Amino acid sequence: MSTLAVTRVYTESFNKSPKATLAIVGGGFNALGDFVAQSYQNTYARKEHEPQPHYDYVRTLRFFCFGFCISPLIGKWNAFLESRFPLRALSAGGRVSFMSLGKRVACDQLIMAPTGLALFLGSMGVMEGRNKSQIRQKYEDLFVPALVTNWQVWPIAQLINFRFMPLPYRVPFQSTCGVFWTLYLSIINSREDQKQDTESELRKTIGR
Repeated sequence: MSTLAVTRVYTESFNKSPKATLAIVGGGFNALGDFVAQSYQNTYARKEHEPQPHYDYVRTLRFFCFGFCISPLIGKWNAFLESRFPLRALSAGGRVSFMSLGKRVACDQLIMAPTGLALFLGSMGVMEGRNKSQIRQKYEDLFVPALVTNWQVWPIAQLINFRFMPLPYRVPFQSTCGVFWTLYLSIINSREDQKQDTESELRKTIGR
């Protein structure tokens, strides 16, 4: 299917049911990001002659569920930014306001970025069956480093997104760029899970 045909199908679906369309697209790209992450981890394990883990389909399903749930929220957020910081004012002859563009990016990175990351870590912890102490540890270990990394890569992507992408296509654009971001989140979350599982097994062994 050509890019034009895919765009037409997406547009028709979005016009009929925007929330469902954003949910499915966001969930699909999130699942793709985890698939790439697991493929990378399995390839690395083979190169290092380490035991190759089996593909974790439930893990991919968790990423799909998170993307499915948060993408409509991001769509609402983008609509809010669109109305709150319009890029073109009629009084300015239709010229782009780079001040408004900067405010959009700043607002997105200072509010939605930490909120989305907090929701990701918390929801992953819950879906993985972690207890409160383990979820708290996940926040302590991952939140600040991941947020700093986010601020190093996402402002440029969002600058392009808010400047050039029409509102209906902003979540798909974010989701496409987000495949690589999800790859990163999937890997650091997996490493944290392995660390917590190892510590848990060690405590059980010592307690015997």
